[in-house]
Amino acid sequence: MEIERKYLIDKLPFDVTAYPSHEIEQAYLNTEPVVRVRRQDETYYLTYKSKGLMAREEYNLPLNAEAYAHLLGKADGNVLTKTRYKIPLGDHLTIEIDIFHGKFEGLILAEVEFPTIEEAESFQPPEYFGKDVTFSTEYHNSTLSQK
Repeated sequence: MEIERKYLIDKLPFDVTAYPSHEIEQAYLNTEPVVRVRRQDETYYLTYKSKGLMAREEYNLPLNAEAYAHLLGKADGNVLTKTRYKIPLGDHLTIEIDIFHGKFEGLILAEVEFPTIEEAESFQPPEYFGKDVTFSTEYHNSTLSQK
């Protein structure tokens, strides 16, 4: 189960490049339900996500580079590219800052995953977080892939 909150970021108040990062490329074979392929650095996945906004089922299956390339060629819409920075928050949470490239250059989203729905619901975001877009599909990557 994936439980996460998502926020727009207008401006970062610090240099994210000081934190660990991953280069991500992903595309969608289907958007309802979500079936995507992703390359994260040199690791490849096929992911299924059920319907939902803050909480939903998520399953990742490993792929090799050849299978990823084959499936990427079958994807619809935009191929999304972004750099994901991982920033510790408190004792057990991590902020994932996604800085998009290409067609969505300038878009910055922050996601925080939680162990429970209760923790997600009571979360107080850092001051630099902008609009909470958790309960909107507008900023789901699967939606962006179709714009």
